[in-house]
Amino acid sequence: MIIAVDAMGGDRAPHVTVEGACLAAEELELTIALVGDKDIIEPLLEEHKYKKRKGSIVVVHAPEVVSMSESPSYALRKKKNSSISLALEMVKKGEADAAISAGNSGAMMAFSMFVMKRLSGVERPAIATVMPNINGATVLVDAGANVDCKPTNLVQFGIMGAAYASTILGVKLPRVGLLSNGEEEEKGTDLTREAHELLKKTPLNYIGYIEGRDIFKGTVDVVICDGFTGNIVLKVAEGVAYAITNILKAEANQSLFSKLGFVIAMPALRALKKKIDYEEYGGAPLLGIDGISIICHGSSSSYAIKNAIRYAKECVEKKLNTILKVEMEKYSKGLNEEN
Repeated sequence: MIIAVDAMGGDRAPHVTVEGACLAAEELELTIALVGDKDIIEPLLEEHKYKKRKGSIVVVHAPEVVSMSESPSYALRKKKNSSISLALEMVKKGEADAAISAGNSGAMMAFSMFVMKRLSGVERPAIATVMPNINGATVLVDAGANVDCKPTNLVQFGIMGAAYASTILGVKLPRVGLLSNGEEEEKGTDLTREAHELLKKTPLNYIGYIEGRDIFKGTVDVVICDGFTGNIVLKVAEGVAYAITNILKAEANQSLFSKLGFVIAMPALRALKKKIDYEEYGGAPLLGIDGISIICHGSSSSYAIKNAIRYAKECVEKKLNTILKVEMEKYSKGLNEEN
């Protein structure tokens, strides 16, 4: 297996991407292709060559870099030899099994659609993010790819999200809910009401409207929403996790008894941090394109990059894209028969 990594993408690239690739190579039996400026990457690799590795690392030269501030349309026109583009080209040509980038997420989405194309029946690809709940995890789709959506887009997000939950999270019959401002039928917007009626006609295990709190209560396995709403939910959750961690640290320093209590609770707090830390998953897949494309947080650490590589490997091994193709073909066939 070969995983292509955009070595130049991210707030702390290429140092953390190279280190993350080395950490992954120590643990995983695969080949990691670091795509980027070889004159910068190769000296960084030299710093890690003493470590024992199960996998291997190769460097694929890319002369251009898409900066975090560049627009996706500009990158598509002017940066065809960028590290993002060439990493995805490797997947398209069969030279790699998946591509990962912590760089410009808009450019990663644009190049993914331009280079690898959409799966048949998919109008708009969507980002799937795994969020913790009290029983395990909830999949949020879309987490930021599509600001404006049609009702059919939300239905497709549900189909892809359910396929993802069953394939990667092992949920046998995922419960799918549509995010709204209440559970009552009359609640929501024109978009959610129309999507709600369409979802009731699908073979999904659709449980209807759900509220934001249900994401973390474990009452639903897949949450559907437009990308604007989903991204806000994601960023609020990250902010709450950060606040809780730092509030606990501050309270622990208030007194000797607080410090003692903090030490006693440390194992539980570590488990909590691991559950709410986005770096444990490493990245989020862009569902609906013809290949595995993983989008990482711009501020990803080497640990997050390592986990993104592990996660990409899992998506390939479990044939996520093949299953998505099958599910979307079933959905498209059902629509054609209805019409």
